[in-house]
Amino acid sequence: MRRNVIIATAALGALVVAGCSSGGSSSSSSSGGTATKSCVATIGMEGPLTGPVAFLGQEQLHFAQLAVAKDNLANHTKITMVQGDTQLNPAQATTVTQQFTSNSKMVAVVGPAGSQEVEAVGPLMARAGLPFISGSATAVALTTGKYPTFFRTVSKDSVQGPQDANYIVKNLHPKALMIVDDQEAYSTGLVSAMVPVFQAAGIKVDHESVSQKVTDFSSLVAKVTPATTVVVLPWQVAANAQQFGRNLAQQHKKALIFGTDGLYDPKSFTIGGSYVSTFGPDITAIPADAPIAAAAKAKYGSFGTFGPPTYAATHVINQAIAAVCKSGQTPSRANVLAQIKNTNEPATILGQPIKFDSHGDLVNGKFFLFKIDSSGKYQLIPSS
Repeated sequence: MRRNVIIATAALGALVVAGCSSGGSSSSSSSGGTATKSCVATIGMEGPLTGPVAFLGQEQLHFAQLAVAKDNLANHTKITMVQGDTQLNPAQATTVTQQFTSNSKMVAVVGPAGSQEVEAVGPLMARAGLPFISGSATAVALTTGKYPTFFRTVSKDSVQGPQDANYIVKNLHPKALMIVDDQEAYSTGLVSAMVPVFQAAGIKVDHESVSQKVTDFSSLVAKVTPATTVVVLPWQVAANAQQFGRNLAQQHKKALIFGTDGLYDPKSFTIGGSYVSTFGPDITAIPADAPIAAAAKAKYGSFGTFGPPTYAATHVINQAIAAVCKSGQTPSRANVLAQIKNTNEPATILGQPIKFDSHGDLVNGKFFLFKIDSSGKYQLIPSS
């Protein structure tokens, strides 16, 4: 039985990020001012804090905590964050969301992480009027209007899929490739966006499907033919891709691996020559983010690309709460939602503006491509 972990935590205060840069300007609605000293609010954070991708969930949690601490200090707010462990499981996310929506003090939620989780909790959030912002859910269907309180600080599969597929076609030149979904909404959505591009280019496509729970891919690798020079893995579990790479080597097959978001993990996925496309930048390469990156590394150690978009999501919520208080109102789900819709941050931790369209999508969102060198280090490929 999965154990639901919901832990109320006060903001970390000045000990965490004293002297940190904002990682972005205030929402235009807050006018850069500070909220009143009585600005008190509770927000939730949903992420896979335990389970197979806990390293990603913990990174998201840490960056959310950094944002709350920094913004409380800057805005003179008293925002408290409640943690909810979803384990990247829709049923678990539903349980957490039911607890969050029944908490009358909660005015907004950061997360959840996976597209499959957003699909599960979206109706609950909508009925409760509870705004929620994910820093990693990319499925196109999430922003078609059926989840009116949902927003995201990353772009979507309909941008990433064609972008990645076109890069593979134009730069890797495969005559045949294998693409493997992991039977989750995130993965199948990307496959649907990529396969038409491959087919239009005349590439022979072998589409396979495998559960996230599989940990030995020998039989799947056996299907990789000598003509197959690229294997596309739009997966969420980096350790699985590492094992797939080992199985390729064991069978003396030379196909390159091209992975997406969840594979960006320099600790777990280190197959030299592989490519990884991800929705978040490497903020250590953004000079303006140096204070935040230093604070995160000092307190939590190394990190990847999942934390910064969650920091951005948390910051948007914090600024919305501060704007509500500055206007003389008490934060509620309705007025915080209204402020989130008006978000217009010209500079952010992501190195790009944050503004949402009418369906909660990030305006002009983009993806970043990395290649893993022989030492296992990720190298950014400049966009053309």
